[in-house]
Amino acid sequence: MKFVDEYRDPDAASRYAGLIKATVTRPWTLMEICGGQTHAIVRFGVDELLPPSITLVHGPGCPVCVTPLEVIEKALDIAARLDVIFCSFGDMLRVPGLKNDLLSVKAEGGDVRVIYSPLDALALARANPERQVVFFAVGFETTAPANAMAVFQAAREVRRNFALLVSHVLVPPAMDAILSSPVNRVQGFLAAGHVCAIMGYHEYEPIARRYRVPIVVTGFEPLDILQGIYLCVKQLEEGRADLENQYARAVRPQGNREAQRLVQEVFEIRPRKWRGVGEIAASGLGLRPQYRDFDVEERFGLADRSLDEPSECRSGLILQGLMKPHECPAFGASCTPDHPLGATMVSSEGACAAYYRYRRAPHADVVSR
Repeated sequence: MKFVDEYRDPDAASRYAGLIKATVTRPWTLMEICGGQTHAIVRFGVDELLPPSITLVHGPGCPVCVTPLEVIEKALDIAARLDVIFCSFGDMLRVPGLKNDLLSVKAEGGDVRVIYSPLDALALARANPERQVVFFAVGFETTAPANAMAVFQAAREVRRNFALLVSHVLVPPAMDAILSSPVNRVQGFLAAGHVCAIMGYHEYEPIARRYRVPIVVTGFEPLDILQGIYLCVKQLEEGRADLENQYARAVRPQGNREAQRLVQEVFEIRPRKWRGVGEIAASGLGLRPQYRDFDVEERFGLADRSLDEPSECRSGLILQGLMKPHECPAFGASCTPDHPLGATMVSSEGACAAYYRYRRAPHADVVSR
């Protein structure tokens, strides 16, 4: 397939692996901050191409995985209401709450629908004026523009039966929180290319300077990731801590200015709790006061509450790069995709799901090892 196969070429992958091996002289720990990159690394065995001195750890790169338990419980309460059509991307349906998930609510009669765009939810609101249509707005900066557009359009139409349950999170504050932790082990980052395609990458420059950590904006195919690793390791070996853009074919320094303006029009920055991690200052988005009518928490008067994660689930340590999925005692035993303890086992971008799917069977023979 054009523009895919060439980024999965086994010979090129071997050459990059050799270049990395020839460059590295000491141990380094790098973190990718995108679940799509995590799945590519595990699926194609990218980490197994690297010398033992390079350790890849998996960060909080899955927005489904970091959606807090309290918000999941609110989603379940809303979805069970008889007057509500609850809309979500498919990833959220199996994310466990305290006792059940959205798929269970659907099985019990709740009108839960999988859609592919928040504008589909807005169309449902037009077609069902007697029902409340709620869209579960989850994601990094990547999905924020589409959600902002749906709210902006609903406001223009005065569409009072449309609302969002917002759980948007922002990547740079999470990186800052990881690097400032006393147990941090990350020495370099592979930044998420799709996030930077929207927001640009100027926000990463002060993080690289402050913590003396190289950050490389990286794509999602095996050769993208190997090149990102090489650029990051080369900086570390040379004593540099710069921001570099490996994903230049898709990312520009300024990002998508129109998308940014729309997000800034509809959303404001707020503190946000991350599942398994805790609250991070200025790490989330919420609707601005002029769009508060489209906030389902305001509309239904949903109260905030604090809930504890299952003690057996170690996803918080995995999301902070302090543990690999297979190191969790519950992995593959009491925690499986059929009976997950946390979202990292059921999300299509979850690190535990990647290890369960690809490390329990031979890897796809796409890059040589």
